[in-house]
Amino acid sequence: MSEQEQAEIRLEFAKVKQEHTDFDAAINAMIAVGCDPLQIQRMKKKKLTLKDRMQQLEDRIIPDIIA
Repeated sequence: MSEQEQAEIRLEFAKVKQEHTDFDAAINAMIAVGCDPLQIQRMKKKKLTLKDRMQQLEDRIIPDIIA
């Protein structure tokens, strides 16, 4: 993988990580205010999707080492 590709993946990872953090803050605020539990559950599902995406990107950045 070239340095350019790796830099692009790291940039996307940073964006997704920030979005994940934003969702976390929004969910906590919704819980504090007492929003609809279904809406909170949907937000948590989106947050989990972002976490999965972060893991995929991290796997692309860090190559598997064959022992």
